[in-house]
Amino acid sequence: MRIDLQLHSTYSDGYLTPTKLAEMAQKFNIKVASLTDHNTVAGEEEFTKACEARGIQAIIGIELYVKLSNKKFNILWYNFNKSHPDLHKVLRQCQIRRRASVRKVLEKLKARGFEVDIEKILDQFNHYVPINKVASAFLYSGKNIEKIKKELKTDHLQESEIIRNYFRNKEIGVLRESYINIKRILKLREKIGGQIILNHPGKFNQINKEFFAKLKSIGLDGIEVLSPHHSIGAVMYAQYLARENKFIETGGSDFHLHEGNGHLIQNSLEYFIIDSDKLKDVDKITCPQLNLKS
Repeated sequence: MRIDLQLHSTYSDGYLTPTKLAEMAQKFNIKVASLTDHNTVAGEEEFTKACEARGIQAIIGIELYVKLSNKKFNILWYNFNKSHPDLHKVLRQCQIRRRASVRKVLEKLKARGFEVDIEKILDQFNHYVPINKVASAFLYSGKNIEKIKKELKTDHLQESEIIRNYFRNKEIGVLRESYINIKRILKLREKIGGQIILNHPGKFNQINKEFFAKLKSIGLDGIEVLSPHHSIGAVMYAQYLARENKFIETGGSDFHLHEGNGHLIQNSLEYFIIDSDKLKDVDKITCPQLNLKS
């Protein structure tokens, strides 16, 4: 059965609405899908309704930035109570910190002579403030694009270059995520339930035997094994360590957008298939009723 447990919408750093994501999932014959926007569950209701209308099982999900001591990583959280006030308190605190961090970098860019309407940019985002969309708004403000081309000495600007040179530049300011102590999340899970998964560990070179064992010891439930961010070697080693630690194995496309620009391959779903039969114990997420406590 084809599944996808990591999708992003316009409510965070994706470019499709939750409804359009459900339409896309149907097109690719995905039977179980999860909207895992960063630091927000605002799109979950729309996504669930859109999936139900298309015969797709929607799994409640979210992606969070967390830390354990000095180690920073991303997690996916599934099948929790998305309406619990304690969850929304944590998310709101993250959103406030993130907004303040974005404001600080934009102020520094304005001081360097760029045209930046800080309030106009920030007011576009009611939940998570995504760096890709902030960078785009900055690029197309006033005459910034010409100034940036001159500074970078190129007529062919790429999003990654804008982010690296203006939002992750120590001379200007580094836009950081709002990290939450993982132990706080694990404590909250005791109230609102669900499964917590380390996502795309190969993307940040985190497929590490000792790290996986540590995550197991503190209570994480699983590892995202199948990801387009992973090489075949990373997939095989993550699978091995997942089974050694008796982790749930998951998979997700980390879909954000269709590439456009005439490319023959528009997104990872066109070549990357996540088969639930290849993922040990993934039914603990896709069939959450199996985990109900008596």
